[in-house]
Amino acid sequence: MTHRTAIASHRGGAFLWPENSLAAIRGALSLPAEQVEIDIHASADGEPVVMHDATLDRMTDGQGPVRALSWEALSRLRVRGTGGEPVPHLSEALGLVAAAGRVLRLEIKADASGAPYPGLVARSLAVLDAAGWRARTVLMSFEPATVAEAAAAGGFDQLVWLADGRRLRGMRPQDLIAQCRACGATELGVHEAQASEALRDALRAAGLRLSVWAANHAPSIARALRLGVDAMATDDPPLALRLRESGPG
Repeated sequence: MTHRTAIASHRGGAFLWPENSLAAIRGALSLPAEQVEIDIHASADGEPVVMHDATLDRMTDGQGPVRALSWEALSRLRVRGTGGEPVPHLSEALGLVAAAGRVLRLEIKADASGAPYPGLVARSLAVLDAAGWRARTVLMSFEPATVAEAAAAGGFDQLVWLADGRRLRGMRPQDLIAQCRACGATELGVHEAQASEALRDALRAAGLRLSVWAANHAPSIARALRLGVDAMATDDPPLALRLRESGPG
């Protein structure tokens, strides 16, 4: 198969470094993976904060919702396991990725209630455009409205609608294609276990791409490579790189 699956270091490489930290991003950029994947939430004053969870408790020395604190307050918090590194702003993370010339794979999260953050797409666009990096950014969201807002702005490398298992239940490939078209997505992202040849082929016939997350161990990484997905987000990018180089078997 001549198709080459792009490898994205998920949360910067969550098996190797504290996720979504500047240390993780620097570590990911020391590898030849094509993309670095990070997540953002909004601070109380609307700033894009690099964090997977809607709350601070798991990964920082703070507590409560990300959106409850201003960026100034959030910037004083430290990411666990980094030796005292602060919570990153999108601009800081992007500065590292852009300096290395990699593709940024950016997931815009919803708040703890599942609602999109008002203004977060626009604020993120301002950061991307200040660095001239919109065209080198793959923007992703589980929320079709967020994807649609980004599609209306235009200019991204790819726009990805992420479909979790709950949403996939009962949906045929044609239903997923219709949802991608409705929100302007160019790519569908699914859990690795839910990717299939039938889904891949249906998407490609419709001119759409397929990506996966949770390809974190040799069997799932090898399966994603055999499927020839367009991109995989992995917590173990060195393993994914080795398997891609040697062939999935």
